[in-house]
Amino acid sequence: MTAFHLPLPRPSAGIAAYEAELELRLATDARCAENYAAAQRAKSRRSAEVDYLPTKLDIENVSRCNFKCTMCAVSTWTKGKRAEDMTVEAFKRLIDDQHGLVEIKLNGLGEALMQGDDYFEMICYARAKHIWVRMTTNASLLHVKDNYKKLIASGVNEIDISLDGADAATFEAIRVQSDFKKVTENCKLLNDYCAEQGIVRAKSWTLVQKGNCGSAMVFGLMRIVRLAAQLGFKQHVFSLSLHDWANPQLREHNAEAAVRLRPENLHLLMEQGERYNIRVAFWDVAEKFSATNLCPWPFERAVVTSDSRTVPCCMIGDPDQFEIGKGLSFTEAWQSSEYKDFRQSHIDGRIPQVCKGCYK
Repeated sequence: MTAFHLPLPRPSAGIAAYEAELELRLATDARCAENYAAAQRAKSRRSAEVDYLPTKLDIENVSRCNFKCTMCAVSTWTKGKRAEDMTVEAFKRLIDDQHGLVEIKLNGLGEALMQGDDYFEMICYARAKHIWVRMTTNASLLHVKDNYKKLIASGVNEIDISLDGADAATFEAIRVQSDFKKVTENCKLLNDYCAEQGIVRAKSWTLVQKGNCGSAMVFGLMRIVRLAAQLGFKQHVFSLSLHDWANPQLREHNAEAAVRLRPENLHLLMEQGERYNIRVAFWDVAEKFSATNLCPWPFERAVVTSDSRTVPCCMIGDPDQFEIGKGLSFTEAWQSSEYKDFRQSHIDGRIPQVCKGCYK
């Protein structure tokens, strides 16, 4: 049995909530509905020629972070920053141009909440159009200026929070410059506030690696499940793939830190979740794609960075490592001959070097 037969992550608020929002989005924007239908039809034929806009997009509002996590590309950037923040105006133009969007992830390689109130304005703008918005945060700034309340008030649909250790020593060794006590306090703060509102918005994530598995392989991860439940999470996800963001500086470190859990280990984690009444799910990419099961990203979605550059997927994230359509707007890049060639290489089985880590 492999990880792919195990539970996958679900929207924090539930699948029904996601489907209801999708219906609203399609019902209130005819262009979006037409584009969505075209994109759905294209799934069965996978053509390098696309006659539709992406239905999903990762939009990086900031490319800077207050942590220097050992496995993250940000740790290789000077002073933890790659480029300037995306402005609210640039974000609104992108959303308006991309009328096919039904979902966005509003962050990239960086801590989204470092942008302050502009970030909440971006979420509100997308949510007013019934675009599903999810985001990831390290939770370090949730308490600042009542950010946890502002985040919920913005209408954000999903909040993923990184929880890479069950104690300060483990957590802070991986998530360098972090404060375990403050992060866990903020997780509880957010979840308690959501409970008061009668909603669920957050789930916790762990990027599995040697540093947090523990000496008994899975003991450290079982402790994380217990901690997540104590902090008020209803769902915890274990990410089973430690990749390198196509960054040669991280390749050796992350290859050494990576670990593959056996099926019996995964079932132990699920049983731990049942014990503490928290749903345990798994996310993996290492064996997901093949010549007959192509990665959907080139055909359905992409990443737009804070400096408005186009990257073909979130597993790369950094345009300084790989970029499509340099100097072009995203719409121009999506429809460019360069993107067409990129898609065709997947179709022909000539998997680009930058993508090979996600294929069998």
